[in-house]
Amino acid sequence: MKNIYFFLFILAVFSLQSCAELQSIASQIPQENKVLTNQDIAQGLKAALKKGVDQEVKKLTLENGFYQNEAVKILLPKELTRVENTLRDIGLGNLADEGIKALNRAAEDAVKEATPIFVNAIAQMTISDAKNILMGDQNAATAYLKAKTNQELYKKFNPVIQNSFRKVGADQIWSNLITKYNQIPLTKNVNPDLTDYVTNQALEGVYFMIEQEEKQIRNKVSARTSQILQQVFALQDQF
Repeated sequence: MKNIYFFLFILAVFSLQSCAELQSIASQIPQENKVLTNQDIAQGLKAALKKGVDQEVKKLTLENGFYQNEAVKILLPKELTRVENTLRDIGLGNLADEGIKALNRAAEDAVKEATPIFVNAIAQMTISDAKNILMGDQNAATAYLKAKTNQELYKKFNPVIQNSFRKVGADQIWSNLITKYNQIPLTKNVNPDLTDYVTNQALEGVYFMIEQEEKQIRNKVSARTSQILQQVFALQDQF
């Protein structure tokens, strides 16, 4: 009989210890069913946009950030395509390449002005904005950012690109290139507004890169690198 009581005593101690261990383990498991507040959702969307700006926009500011990224590389406007083709045909391909590189260098310079404007737009996001974005299209967050920043960024980018053209010699390169082209017999003279063109192309490149990061976060759990991102976009996954 004593052996039975001893066995029951040991079993009780073991059970209590096991319960304590289970409780400890359970307390460490993230509460996936946590009810998210509207503030949580807004915080998660702001974190997603900030991640896109920090990671993707920064890439474009580096040397060759545009020039060696085929997704956003700035090529010649349509009216200059025949200029490029003609120059290559007559052995002036290097001049055309330098002209294209100069356009991309100017864009890389301009994008350095973007981050503070994006940060301000993200800070102004309302709870209503956040809820609409979370349940919106795959690029809803990027579309929000574009609507809030496009005009201001254009005003910032345009003079920077103009100055950058002078700094990297793009104005001289394109002046020489277009002058040479216009001197070719039977060609129609061209004089495009390259500053406006590159400004718009730079803006499109910036929004494209942010959109790619947004899609990653929406579709890949591994891209949700913080707890708030995991919680908020898990809510999106349910719909």
